[in-house]
This record gives sequence, structure tokens and C-alpha cells, in this order.
Amino acid sequence: MVINMKDYSLHEFEEDLRELDIMLDEKQIMLFLNYYELLVEWNSFMNLTSIIDFNDVLKKHFIDSLCLVKGYGLINSNGGGLSSGDGESGGMKLDGIKLLDVGTGAGFPGIPLKIAFPHVKVTLLDSLQKRVKFLDEVIGSLGLDGIEAVHGRAEDYAKPDRLRGKYDLVVSRAVANLSTLSEYCIPFVKKGGKFVCYKSEKVSEELVKAEKAIEILGGKVEKKVDYILPSSDIYRCLIVIDKVKNTPARFPRKAGIPSKEPIL
Repeated sequence: MVINMKDYSLHEFEEDLRELDIMLDEKQIMLFLNYYELLVEWNSFMNLTSIIDFNDVLKKHFIDSLCLVKGYGLINSNGGGLSSGDGESGGMKLDGIKLLDVGTGAGFPGIPLKIAFPHVKVTLLDSLQKRVKFLDEVIGSLGLDGIEAVHGRAEDYAKPDRLRGKYDLVVSRAVANLSTLSEYCIPFVKKGGKFVCYKSEKVSEELVKAEKAIEILGGKVEKKVDYILPSSDIYRCLIVIDKVKNTPARFPRKAGIPSKEPIL
């Protein structure tokens, strides 16, 4: 696929990146453009996203994914894709950091984070094979290294002999209540790591209801970060959870139970 940057209006995207204190080189920008084109192409014959307008994808998918830096300090040692984060967590060098994106769908936030922070090692987990096929196409077409797409359910992959306790950072933009999402995600986090949940609505009441579940699962809420997407009036929130102890062996429960019967 031949992409010419001059064919795209990138001013607002570049301004948004500056607001997030993220610097990308031309190659990284081109990767985002190729990702966009693949998303639109595949979305024409399978349901990946309802958002396909170029500027909306840049804002509501790419920038939204990169807003992780508002709640989790990231420092990339290769000189490109540098972020100072929110100044509270002190930043973490991404060389060797292992990140899992649970319920990644069309690759958000995992692929944008991989493009911006190339040294992070990313696993994309999704329960639909057709979406994983798309993710494999993106990874191959963009020539991304240190990233893989895995087909399966979180309840099955969070077993001791699979991916349980393997990740420094687990992220998810999946739509589910926080208690359910915590049961899906916290078991994957190694002790001392973090789970960061992206939310698109105010979650104060939901967070209060989920705190017991988070504690049972071995987590502790570090902070809630409310913010507006750059150059917009779109509200977003990050819930940052520390993994302070190992998750009891009985969690996550069998497939379907966490969503039907959340821990209360």
C-alpha cells in the first residue's frame, strides 16, 4: 500500500501528540496512516468499528489509545515516541516491558501504543478469530516486531500454564463494568505491575462498587484520572490499579460467569 503523507491533513493529530508530550518520527506517522487505511479496507467487509472518518479515527482511536500516558508514565529509550506521562509515576523505560491488551478488538489501544513506543512487547488478546486475522494482517503489513495477536477468551488464557501473571502492564478499552473487567484482566498482571482500564463515562459510583472485587483479585486502586481528549470536549477516564498480591487461584471464573455474576 503506497501512502503519501501530503494526502492527509495531520495538523490536529500532530498538535494532539504534542499536548500528550509524544514525539513521533515520519516513519511512525506513516505506520498510523497505513493502519488507518487497513482499518477502513477491512471494515468494508467485517464489523471492526463504527468510526471510520479519518479525523475521528485519529482522535477517538489513535489519540484516545495514547492517552495512557495521562495515567501511566512512559519513557521510550530509543529517542522516538517520548512521553513524560503525568509526572506522578516517574516514568518507566519500555525496553522489555510486557503489555497485554485484553479484548483488543481492532487493536486499540495495543497497536497505537506499539507504534508510539516500539520497545514495548505487546500481546493482543481477542475472542473473535476474524478480528485476530485482521490484527495479524496489520502486524504483517506494518512490519511490527515484538507484537502478537492471540485468539481466545481471557478466562481461558489466565491459567497458570498460559499467560497468568506474565505482564508488567495490562490495558483494556473493552466495554464492561469495572468488576467484570478486573476479573478478566488483573490475573494477567504480575505482582508489582499495573492494570489500566480506559473508560468513556464517569465511573465514580462504578469504581466504589468494584473496589471490593479489585481487592479480592489482588489489586488496589492507585488513582482515577479524568481528562478531555486533546482539542475536543470528549470526556475520558483512566482507572489505574496496582497488583499488590497474587490473584486467588479460583479467579477468573469459567467463561461467561464474570459478566453474568460480577464479584460484589
